[in-house]
Amino acid sequence: MGIVIVTGASSGMGREFVKQICEHGGVDAVWAVARRKDRLEELQDSLGSVVVPVECDLTDQQEIKKLADMLAEQKTQVDMLVNCAGFAKFGAYDEINLTDALGMIDLDVRALVYLTQTALPYMGEGGCVVQIASTAAFQPLPDMNVYAACKAFVLSYSRALNDELQERAISVTTVCPGWTKTEFFDVAEQGTSPKAVGNQLFMSTPAHVVASALRAARSHREMCVPGLFNKLHLFFSKIIPDSLIMRIWKMLKG
Repeated sequence: MGIVIVTGASSGMGREFVKQICEHGGVDAVWAVARRKDRLEELQDSLGSVVVPVECDLTDQQEIKKLADMLAEQKTQVDMLVNCAGFAKFGAYDEINLTDALGMIDLDVRALVYLTQTALPYMGEGGCVVQIASTAAFQPLPDMNVYAACKAFVLSYSRALNDELQERAISVTTVCPGWTKTEFFDVAEQGTSPKAVGNQLFMSTPAHVVASALRAARSHREMCVPGLFNKLHLFFSKIIPDSLIMRIWKMLKG
C-alpha cells in the first residue's frame, strides 16, 4: 500500500475525494493538501489519523516545493494523485483583474503540471492520476475565457500523458464535470456582473462527481464525464462549430 495525495482538500470536490477514498480504505495515508489549515484539521478529526493535513498554497512556488521535499524525504509510494485544486473568475476580460487571470493559470495549470511531474517518479504499476478538468474544456467560452482555456490545457495534457504512461502501467483519468454545487461559485462570481454566467442547469453534487471519478480511475479509464447532460455536451461539442456553441452559450446566459 502507498499514499494518496489530494489537492484542494479543504472544501468541495477535494474534500469529498478525501472522504470517499478514506471510506474505501486500502491506503496508508491520504495527504490532504490545501491552504486552510483549520479545515484540514477538521477533516482529520472527522476521518481519523489516515488523513495527513498538508498546509500549502499551490500558487506559491516555494510553498509547492515542500510537497516535493516531503516525497523525497519519505520516499513513499504514491498510489494515486488527485489534482482537484483550482478556481475560476467569471466575467468579461475587463471585469477580471490581471492578478486573478494569472492566478487561474498558476493554480489550474502550473501547479497541476508541477504536482503531476513531481508525483510520477514515486508511482508504480497500477498507479493513477486524477485530473479535474471541466466541460468548459470542450470549447471556448466567453466570460470564462481564461478558465475554459486552462481546462482545455488540462484535458489535452492529461490525455497525452495517459498515452505516454501506458508503458509504465500508470493511468491518467481526466474528469470533466459540469456545474457542481460547491464553494467554487462563491469565488467565481465575486466582483463580476450578475449576468457573467447564468442558467446553471443540471447542477450535480460533489458526491456524485467524485464517486464517478473514482470508479473511472480504478478502471483506468482515460476520461470521465459524469451525468447524461454532460455526456451530450461532449458529443455535440464534437460536431457543432465552436462559433455556434459560443453563440448558444451567450443566449443561455440570458
